[in-house]
Amino acid sequence: MTTLTNRPIPILASIDDLGSARDAWLTDIWGVMHNGVAPFQSASDACIRFREAGGTVLLLSNAPRPHTSVAEQLDRIGVPRAAWDAILTSGDAARALIGAYAGRPVFPLGPERDAPVYDGLPITLSDAATAEIISCTGLFDDETETPDDYASLLADFAARDVPMICANPDLTVERGNKIVYCAGAIAAAYEKLGGRVSYAGKPHGPIYDLAFEALTKLRAKPVARERVLAIGDGIRTDITGAARAGIDSIFIPSGIHVTSELTSAALDELFPDPAIRPLAAMPALA
Repeated sequence: MTTLTNRPIPILASIDDLGSARDAWLTDIWGVMHNGVAPFQSASDACIRFREAGGTVLLLSNAPRPHTSVAEQLDRIGVPRAAWDAILTSGDAARALIGAYAGRPVFPLGPERDAPVYDGLPITLSDAATAEIISCTGLFDDETETPDDYASLLADFAARDVPMICANPDLTVERGNKIVYCAGAIAAAYEKLGGRVSYAGKPHGPIYDLAFEALTKLRAKPVARERVLAIGDGIRTDITGAARAGIDSIFIPSGIHVTSELTSAALDELFPDPAIRPLAAMPALA
């Protein structure tokens, strides 16, 4: 990994200088490839160009659903399949954690759209009163609810010492021009009550191990970490996770962190720790 100091973080208009020489990109989806409503065409174009030059694009997402469900969502939004080689999600990683509780009652805390994460698992979905495990994929209604709406439910779970699996460590995400809460915000509230939480997805190590296994299959040989570039908009997920995994990164700000012009001063405030400073930032992947 490139040695990081408190040097200014360059702001680039094109990824070519830093990204074109790599073997693979680990590219976040929501906030980089689309905003939940519309695709970012410049990002798709950059990924297509990189793939045409021999690079591999692995979309690495904290979506709490299996990769097949996310691929269908990308099709609906309009992200072309030519822009990526494969998808790996925290939902994929969460299935292994949830499946370890075979035969036990699991409370599915999250919206109905995340139900595919449970398909085929040897578990029993239950109500809150009888649950022995909580699987949190998000809020039931992230358009109107906040973690405060779950205070009583989480307190009851904490009193019974029910463990939680968080299938999406993101705290918030930008949907169109609105910020909505994710499963990570529920998990953080649960931990404050003393609840036990296991996380699937970025910034935690297991999903990066799975990513390099996937890259080995896609390129038919192992890929060195210094030959990989992570691209994402989440500081505590994409950028911190990449740093912990020994991977260089590029920061693409979304409304989660930056609500005005992207400047060097703003980047210095966002990244005071040299250990997780990205190689560069871009207003958008292009």
